Amino acid sequence: MLRKPITKLLFFAASLAACGDSTPVVTSTLINNAEIHDGSGDEPFRAAVRIDGDLIIEIGEIEALDGELIIDASDLALAPGFIDTHSHHDSGLQEYRHMPGVLSQGITTIVRGADGSSDFDGRHLPQDEFTAAFKQSPAAVNIASFSAHNSIRYEVMGDDNRRPATADEITMMAALVEADMKNGAIGLSTGLEYEPGIFSETDEVIELAKVAASFGGRYMSHVRDEDDLQMDAFDEVIRIGREARLPVHISHIKLAYKELWGTTDAVIEKLNAARNEGVQVSADIYPYQRWASNLAVLFPARDYSDRSVADFTFAHTAAPEDILLSHYGPNPEFNGLNVAEIASILEKDVATTLMELALAADDYRKVSGHGGAGIIAKGMDEGDVAALMLWEHTNFCTDGGHGGGHPRGYGSFPRVLGRFVRELGVLDLPNAIYKMTALPAATMGFGDRGRIQAGYYADLVLFDPDTIEDRSTMLDPTAVSVGIKKVWVNGVLAFQNGEPAMVYPGRIVARDKQ
Repeated sequence: MLRKPITKLLFFAASLAACGDSTPVVTSTLINNAEIHDGSGDEPFRAAVRIDGDLIIEIGEIEALDGELIIDASDLALAPGFIDTHSHHDSGLQEYRHMPGVLSQGITTIVRGADGSSDFDGRHLPQDEFTAAFKQSPAAVNIASFSAHNSIRYEVMGDDNRRPATADEITMMAALVEADMKNGAIGLSTGLEYEPGIFSETDEVIELAKVAASFGGRYMSHVRDEDDLQMDAFDEVIRIGREARLPVHISHIKLAYKELWGTTDAVIEKLNAARNEGVQVSADIYPYQRWASNLAVLFPARDYSDRSVADFTFAHTAAPEDILLSHYGPNPEFNGLNVAEIASILEKDVATTLMELALAADDYRKVSGHGGAGIIAKGMDEGDVAALMLWEHTNFCTDGGHGGGHPRGYGSFPRVLGRFVRELGVLDLPNAIYKMTALPAATMGFGDRGRIQAGYYADLVLFDPDTIEDRSTMLDPTAVSVGIKKVWVNGVLAFQNGEPAMVYPGRIVARDKQ
């Protein structure tokens, strides 16, 4: 049952620009009859919303102005634009400036620099350079950035990075983090399961996190292990938050080790205990049982000759038929095949096949400078996914990109609203929207987005809660979701009629000043 609107008019400043001597031109848009989910998690209410310029300026019972653009939102829900706290949609930014896979999910802000990488090829891209390039050629959505540990580590250590860093090297890394923070980065990110971060010691990360903390930033991590040492990896994140004294965020939280399936209560108890201690730990999640990464993560010590590791993977992480090569540099003919199928082609056993694939991919990466092999593996239980997304400090993300591979890049947010809200009833709609808007805004330190509130930026999504649904699949990962009707970014209509409007109102989003 809808309650009466509680959001009152905070201010009204509709822009009236003089045309000629006396004729006023109304530049505002009035969205009428919407079921408003304001991002708070409270019950929705029926009201109108007026936007003008890049701001929401009025909410409530509003009389239309002569000449104002009026949109009838009957039978539709209006929410703040969704915020993706772990995105790779910044890859190929010029080709995908219109952000089709992002806007079609209702996402208006993405966070880049995830997994400790500031550039798709792993090189260090300083924040000031990214900001300058973006301002010259903006995208359709807003972008916030983390300072990326793996890229910075490679910048300082070069190819000699499979070892702990020296004190001098840590000092040089800290200077690069400091520069990024001064230029608007929102914190430090790591990908401790990836190279070269996997070779870093925790003390190195703590020293760099302290730099981010000194600017009021936060720490986000693809944790060091998402397998049998998962709980130890959570402990490391908590330790970093405790010793560096900053909020910490676990990327795409999951239980991918079969022996840990069903232990979400223990995970949540650990995280809540840390919060009770004063460590502001949070997480994000995508709504799939399959994860995607590179092939090397299956060999934590990067010893591709260790058959016991391959056997361990098949027994505890994913079966050979459940590990798919999404791309394979050494032999593109293997793209789209699983390890069992490739083993059959090569007439070898699955363990030997996995080892040889990983070794060839590593050699290819060293020579080409590009990723050797991407994999998609089925490794989570849907009950665990649901339980982790219910934790009060978990928000949603895609961990996705534009070009194929995992369907999460085009389907994550509609999948939450379609499958986990409407079909399974895991979440109610107000709470799901809160976890897509106000919660991630608070977690990332954005003070003026994530709510439908006068004075906030007009990032808005109009959708049909009865029909919204993801359509992307493993076979068709870029199929566009349905149910998203219109999306505004900074007050500009950027998506309608099922496609981007080919406008580019996105802005750089920095952390709140503290």
